[in-house]
Amino acid sequence: MSIMVTGGAGYIGAHVVRLLLERGEDVVVVDDLSTGQEDRVGEATLVELDVAAGDAQQRLELVMREREVDGVIHFAARKQVGESVQRPAWYYQQNVTGLANVLAAMEAVGADRLIFSSSAAVYGMPDVEVVTEDTTPQPINPYGETKLVGEWLIADAQRAWGLRSASLRYFNVAGAGWTDLGDPAVLNLVPMVLDRLARGQRPTIFGDDYPTPDGTCVRDYIHVLDLAHAHLAALDHLGHEGERASVLNVGTGHGASVAEVIAEIGRASGLDVTTDVAPRRAGDPPRLVASADRIGEVLGWTAQQGLPEIIASAWAAWQAGPRRIG
Repeated sequence: MSIMVTGGAGYIGAHVVRLLLERGEDVVVVDDLSTGQEDRVGEATLVELDVAAGDAQQRLELVMREREVDGVIHFAARKQVGESVQRPAWYYQQNVTGLANVLAAMEAVGADRLIFSSSAAVYGMPDVEVVTEDTTPQPINPYGETKLVGEWLIADAQRAWGLRSASLRYFNVAGAGWTDLGDPAVLNLVPMVLDRLARGQRPTIFGDDYPTPDGTCVRDYIHVLDLAHAHLAALDHLGHEGERASVLNVGTGHGASVAEVIAEIGRASGLDVTTDVAPRRAGDPPRLVASADRIGEVLGWTAQQGLPEIIASAWAAWQAGPRRIG
């Protein structure tokens, strides 16, 4: 039997693939390599395939049968909020159709364990201090909508044919479990700051007048390796007959502000991280912090690493890459 990881050549997926390989699992990675990198999958089998393509269901079924896949960890999706606003139909086609193809293939071959990469974006801008899984989802962009629709589709499959699933709602993922698996995209706060520093520019803070202790947005930062371990915990949980994990937040329960994150980058790197302040960006909630109680109760998982470890690992990975600073 084997585990299929769609999007396994990407940032988070590659960490999960490495952990699976380390514990002796047979792993097949499905990735179109549009953002993933082939050299990140190690000894796993790589099948180059866009899961949203017209023939994807049939090709997925073939691979699942050949490799006797009994569980799928589904990362393959588009995830840029701004891009989703500009290209909503394409985002639904990529994220929802891609998931539908994976589910249809799983049903056809009898693979009944699915871990779904969801997102805190399903919550939108909740008016609560700490977000629980019972907080009403109100996504404010097409990306978040596609993740919520994906959760609905998975719930329907559970009722229809007995799929066992866990939809993991990630908060802010950062850091690196190994120096060769740093975040390759300059889309999130930590790599954006490091990118600015590498260019000899000041980091930018978008809004310093939010109703938070230092005026900058507060987020729940989760170490990518902790997140990867959460996927394995969910997969193992679903391996017990009758277990269904449903929807779970993955976070630490603690918030850090943009200013605190940048200051931590300064401490880890020894660099001057004096910032420029720009106007607020539309749609940024002042505070978004997870309640991590339910995942602890259901899976026995808790985050092991905090902001200093996250930033230290991100800095080490950046320095091991082609854009080393200093």
